[in-house]
Amino acid sequence: MDDPGVLRSPASGADRAPLVFDVIIAGCGPTGAMLAAELRLHDARVLVLEKDTEPPSFVRIVGLHVRSIELMAMRGLLERVLEHGRQRPAGGFFAAIAKPAPEGLDSAHAYLLGIPQPVINHLLEEHAIALGAQVRRGCAVAGVEQDDEGVTVELADGEQLRSRYLVGCDGGRSAVRKLLGVGFPGEPSQTETLMGEMEVGVPQEEIAATVTEIGETNRRFWVRPAGVGVYQVVVPVAGVSDRAEPPTLEDFRRQLRTIAGTDFGVHSPRWMSRFGDATRLADRYRVGRVLLAGDAAHIHPPIGGQGLNLGVQDAFNLGWKLAAQIRGWAPETLLDTYQAERRPVAADVLDNTRAQMELMSPEPGPQAVRRLLTELMDFDEVNRYLIEKITAIGIRYDVGDGPDLLGRRLRDIDVEEGHLYQLLHRGRGLLLDRTGRLTVGGWSDRVDHLADPTAVLDAPCVLLRPDGHVAWIGDDQQDLDDHLSRWFGEPAT
Repeated sequence: MDDPGVLRSPASGADRAPLVFDVIIAGCGPTGAMLAAELRLHDARVLVLEKDTEPPSFVRIVGLHVRSIELMAMRGLLERVLEHGRQRPAGGFFAAIAKPAPEGLDSAHAYLLGIPQPVINHLLEEHAIALGAQVRRGCAVAGVEQDDEGVTVELADGEQLRSRYLVGCDGGRSAVRKLLGVGFPGEPSQTETLMGEMEVGVPQEEIAATVTEIGETNRRFWVRPAGVGVYQVVVPVAGVSDRAEPPTLEDFRRQLRTIAGTDFGVHSPRWMSRFGDATRLADRYRVGRVLLAGDAAHIHPPIGGQGLNLGVQDAFNLGWKLAAQIRGWAPETLLDTYQAERRPVAADVLDNTRAQMELMSPEPGPQAVRRLLTELMDFDEVNRYLIEKITAIGIRYDVGDGPDLLGRRLRDIDVEEGHLYQLLHRGRGLLLDRTGRLTVGGWSDRVDHLADPTAVLDAPCVLLRPDGHVAWIGDDQQDLDDHLSRWFGEPAT
């Protein structure tokens, strides 16, 4: 019986456009660009459609958390990204509670990287294009139909394109998700926050004193330096307005006077935006040959800075699995593991942002809980648990029973050839073999093999998926072959 959510094309095969692409991606933000690059590592024919004619001009600073920085290292992008970012200590993320990161965080990249959003967008898009992805701007998706062979994508101007798969990476108001009829349950915005960068007309000392006083109870308000003569201004607003309309400088002045009793003489804005606290999760991430990733699949308040990171990590999980499907070697259930692994991660992020938003409330009850949690975070185990949750290095996918490392990502350990992540640049699997007795045999076209008895690893051998997560631990060849088949399909003959 057909899935009622799968749209069937009424056109006959002769009337359809040719299957020119393997994957069309709607949306060229960080999620879409990263996915395009991951697919191109496996020679998939990729077209990225972006409805905006020009990249965003505003210079919002976003933070790459530990796990996303590791992903950049895995694909040889980290040096380029570091050139444009600013490293900061990895702490104070959860509800902006000012606690430093615990010592010995399990990563070679245990820091936050602040980077302008247009810069990371450009770097990832440039990376995808360099690998051979096509990007077309000014192309809005207006219709989607699918059949047993592929997906027909209709653009706003009536042009029709065909591909084997379509992935909606087109944001919280995703046209692809709406065209599929996928539910997006959750809570609508109840409040919103104005955010921008602008110059001020009063001394820094006056600003600091006011912000310190108000910040004792209003955690969603701050005015802090963001460069020479420029301040980042974040101020909450009661109620919700039309988010399609950007805020004005007068909106900032009015709300600053309401909260702080002064508008600090703000002027000459660099950029201004608003965000709400809506929290929603797509009912499912896949309908036949159409999938969702990034904000198209989940939205939440930006507290903790997890949004961009969550989307990029979706792309990293999906890319090699979708490529395997296209190349014809994917095990039958491999593509289904994308939703099975990533949707629970998003649900957890939505829950922890809900909790953080409650802790930011100025009401007495949430403030009492905040004080209690602040005390509890003095315990290393509590602080470590929360920071591993926010930075996504605590994720463990359910790949079966076994040691705690199974299903987790492996840190960038030292190996004979340098660093582990240098061996993952091509997006292939990797057998790290400390015994020197194992082989990847007929999977050598998909999985690399490193025999290294010196590797600092508390296991005889591990099999890594292309996303760096541990798929198997052991030292038995037959057991290894079974797991190679599970994740990488049948061996080549």
